Amino acid sequence: MKYTYNQRKNLFMQQSYLDSWEDYERSLNKANFIKWDYIILTASNEEQAAVYREQIAYRLENHQLPATTHYAVLPDPEGKRVGSGGATFNVMRYIATQASEDEKENIFKNKRILVIHSGGDSKRVPQYSAIGKLFSPVPRELPDGRGSTLFDEFMIGMAGVPSRIKEGMLVLSGDVLLLFNPLQIDAMFHGAAAISIKERVEIGKNHGVFLNDGHDNVGQFLHKQSEEHLREVGAVNNQNCVDLDTGAVLFDSDLLQSLFSLISTDGKIDEEKFGRFVSEEARISFYGDFLYPLAKDSTLEKYYKEAAEGVINDTLLACRKEIWEAVRGYSMKLICLSPAEFIHFGTTKELLQLVTKNVEDYSFLSWSKKVMTTGAEENSDFAAHNAYIGHAAVVEKDCYIENSYILDNSVVHSGSIVSNLHLRNVEIPANTVWHGLTLNDGNALIRVYGVLDNPKGRLQDNAGFLGTTLSEFVKNNNLSASDLWNGKEDYLWFADLYPVCSSREEAVEFAQIIVKMAKGTATEQEIVRWKECRRESLCSSFNKADVQHDCLFERELESRILANKFVYMLSCGTYYKEALKIFGLRGISDHIYENLIEDAKNAPEDLKIRIYYALSRYMKENRAVIKNQTYDVLETKCFKEILDMIYQDAVQHLPDNKDYHISQDEVKVELPVRVNWGGGWTDTPPHCNEKGGVVLNAAIKLKGIYPVQVCIRKLDSLHIEFESQDIGVSGTAESVAEIQDCYNPYDSFALHKAALISCGIIPQSGTADLQGILKRLGGGIYLSTQVVGVPKGSGLGTSSILSAACVKAIFQFLGKELDNSKISEIVLCMEQIMSTGGGWQDQIGGLTEGIKFIRSMPGIHQQMDVEYVKMSETAKKELQERFALIYTGQRRLARNLLRDVVGSYIGARPESIEALEKMAPIAALMKFELERGNIDGFAELLNQHWELSKQLDQGSTNTCIDQIFMSCQDLICGQFISGAGGGGFLQVILKKGVTKETLRARISELFQDSGVDVWNCEILF
Repeated sequence: MKYTYNQRKNLFMQQSYLDSWEDYERSLNKANFIKWDYIILTASNEEQAAVYREQIAYRLENHQLPATTHYAVLPDPEGKRVGSGGATFNVMRYIATQASEDEKENIFKNKRILVIHSGGDSKRVPQYSAIGKLFSPVPRELPDGRGSTLFDEFMIGMAGVPSRIKEGMLVLSGDVLLLFNPLQIDAMFHGAAAISIKERVEIGKNHGVFLNDGHDNVGQFLHKQSEEHLREVGAVNNQNCVDLDTGAVLFDSDLLQSLFSLISTDGKIDEEKFGRFVSEEARISFYGDFLYPLAKDSTLEKYYKEAAEGVINDTLLACRKEIWEAVRGYSMKLICLSPAEFIHFGTTKELLQLVTKNVEDYSFLSWSKKVMTTGAEENSDFAAHNAYIGHAAVVEKDCYIENSYILDNSVVHSGSIVSNLHLRNVEIPANTVWHGLTLNDGNALIRVYGVLDNPKGRLQDNAGFLGTTLSEFVKNNNLSASDLWNGKEDYLWFADLYPVCSSREEAVEFAQIIVKMAKGTATEQEIVRWKECRRESLCSSFNKADVQHDCLFERELESRILANKFVYMLSCGTYYKEALKIFGLRGISDHIYENLIEDAKNAPEDLKIRIYYALSRYMKENRAVIKNQTYDVLETKCFKEILDMIYQDAVQHLPDNKDYHISQDEVKVELPVRVNWGGGWTDTPPHCNEKGGVVLNAAIKLKGIYPVQVCIRKLDSLHIEFESQDIGVSGTAESVAEIQDCYNPYDSFALHKAALISCGIIPQSGTADLQGILKRLGGGIYLSTQVVGVPKGSGLGTSSILSAACVKAIFQFLGKELDNSKISEIVLCMEQIMSTGGGWQDQIGGLTEGIKFIRSMPGIHQQMDVEYVKMSETAKKELQERFALIYTGQRRLARNLLRDVVGSYIGARPESIEALEKMAPIAALMKFELERGNIDGFAELLNQHWELSKQLDQGSTNTCIDQIFMSCQDLICGQFISGAGGGGFLQVILKKGVTKETLRARISELFQDSGVDVWNCEILF
């Protein structure tokens, strides 16, 4: 394939981006990976510095920064604006305080230092003034699930640089994103190295450009020169590109030591010298004062005239003379990175253009219009970062929403920016910026201005404001300059426009009034209200901002969004492990956990259980305890929700007990057990409630008897006697409370008690008089159960069939005949009371004889359609002869297995979902093959179902089961388990001509006296 230049460049940058991420991950996880020794940020004042420190601490706490690097945030000393050069001297001072005595000769030797100058006021993008442009959003979601910021991009992009340099300081500008491959950095230089990228001359003319002296050193700095001049001096190459000044500069340790000597004496900070170079009066510029002398063609005379950050004065000129003498002996190498990207976060307009339109130019870097946003359609034509958009809200084309809730019937008109707000039913005019701030005193305000407004614009220059001008704003509202500036310079930046409010709602109201004032439509009363308020300017409001509060709001919103996205993924059937990836390396924080629990409380049942289950798996797999909760608490909550859902439905359909009366002195019920053939597990809640169930099973006698036996008898004494004959225990209940205590799975009479409650004889809760109930019935009750000759954990459905036998016997005892479907419903209720869970196939399988094809439709209330499979007498005889049961000698409790398998369905494990989807049609095909007498076809389907069962639960088989099947593989053509497997009985279909005696002999030969044997059974057609 032939690629264009841009395609080749993008592919290179895309791979470089991926390489940088890998370097970043190594810096986090590999102890021997070369990292920065120092990462130092500069800030404008202590308040901004505190915010930066908090941002760094948050990332360190969440393992998002290398822990061994030394981090520092240095505000300009005493809050004075000392310039980027003064801030750099302050960095040197800080490093000197960290150096040991034997490092005083050159404190920068063998140190790798990253400095990011980030102390600006962000006047051109005021919404980032408080938090700092350095931590402003970048429109991409990082591979670990975070929304990115400029700072994060610096940390990732620069992670590979330390391995390319032996020592020295890399200085970056905090409002420029530089994307490149660190492998291109050649750090073989003495003095300084300027990092440039190749850009078209049309772009270069609006920025700084380096002129190569012909030896790959910087000859001149060309700042915002015309294209003609750039061509004239030879700065434009044959590809029509220039060396763009990226603001990234490397200093070696010798140059750093030379600069350090200007503020030190004998290797120690000299406060008098430091005070001269680091002051508001000098306001030394890193780029103008440090770098200019390093260019080959620079002269001292021109240096004195070089533009300053502040004003040129005697103090600055004296400092420049000393800097010239200290650094003039060094040169500045030109390191050109190509391909590379240089993205400048400049004005509000440029920001809006970048995130709404130009972002598509960076799709190869995984940049996107929507980052960490919920509630917005992917194709909606606006940009958002960490935003929660309500379903009824409208956000029009080319808007940008960040760190905000837009809820209810709010409307954001085209071309607007909303930042750090929680809006309900608010209309935002087109082409405006609404930025919310919380102040240190707990009050709030909203800074509203136009996207095109320049905060550096002045009243006297007729600067624009909200679609009008400052002068028109003053005039139309009968204001004076003192109402806005009160002696300050008449820049928009200093205009006291924004009322301080006690609530965000009031702040929204005043923002709307300001918009009306700009349009000239505000009432006199509204203007008076506005004038009477305490008001702040763009400048003063950011200086008084409680940025910690707003950072917390941002993170809580992020948690809300992540929780919402996670819940949405679960609702779409996403495997919980895939859904959990949305939280990245940070995992589930306390805030996210609280949001998810709240979501679960308000969610429909099917989603509620999935939230609880996914949370429990996360906590178990990560050994996490969140808000003092452990995984088993949430796991129990999940399955209790299922039990409660089935129980609440079942109790609504219990028979009316008003006319209950004992009509027979004694009733005995004997039922067969069942073998399951197709569709097992599809009948289990919540699968059957959500998808419906399809099961094929058959009733069987074991060793010539009906194994499940229940006896109920009338007693003269007004109490209830229980007996479990097969385990030899009996007991008496004299009160309702004793029977209501039926939730202990180890209670020998839990089933007896649950039967009496589910049949409506005994209330499930509340107080009642047992003797009164029994007197009304006509006598006491003796209830006895036993399962004859069937081992525990057989897999033949004995527990549920025993429950069905109890229900059947009780209603016959009361003179009422219930159909099998109604009995099955009551048994489901019993199982929820006993907390055993399970489905409906066992009780239906044993209630009557025959091979049954049973179906249910989705729904909480399960109504089963039972169809008896019709087979020819020849086919019945063949199936009877070829079907055999093998006892494994093992038992397995279904309780833990039930949680595992149902949990895998709730958690949307792909293998489980696939297996359950295939089981139902296999059951239907089994019925088809039996009805046409194709026993071999039925056997093959049985094999397929066995494979699906193992896919659903690997614990359904084990070494013993595998060996039993393997030992008789040549004798059988079909194999399956009974029940859930892992023990109990195995089912086989013998090959034609093979007898059960042959199978028994084979089994006995290998598993002598171990309990493994072929049992006599009879299918009841």
